[in-house]
Amino acid sequence: NSPYLLLQEIYREHPWRMLVCCIMLNCTSRKQVDQVRDKFFRLYPDAVEAERADSAEMAEVIALLGFKNKRAKTIQRFSSDWMTLDWTEPCELYGIGKYGQDSWEIFQKGNLNVEPTDGVLKKYLEWAHAQVLR
Repeated sequence: NSPYLLLQEIYREHPWRMLVCCIMLNCTSRKQVDQVRDKFFRLYPDAVEAERADSAEMAEVIALLGFKNKRAKTIQRFSSDWMTLDWTEPCELYGIGKYGQDSWEIFQKGNLNVEPTDGVLKKYLEWAHAQVLR
């Protein structure tokens, strides 16, 4: 693991959770996400549980992140798409933009030739490229 210990590294073995973290990180801080993610994944361990969850209850679990109702609906629709669409790239799923797609490329596919706009992903890639050169 990198010195940054990104959520994408923590959830590398759980791709759905990794992308949920990307949704959670949108317009908020890692510090805030860290305060809700353990409880969130205890209640909603996978796409099935998240999709069938009560939206209002989920919104309260993630309220600290801001945009609680919109974010809960996004996670639920993303989870539904995850299970039902015949997708090949996560950007085809509701709620997944460039950050989620870049995270997928790096942490699920091992593609270090990504040009993220996110500062933390850029730092991670600088670190990862340095490891390759060692």
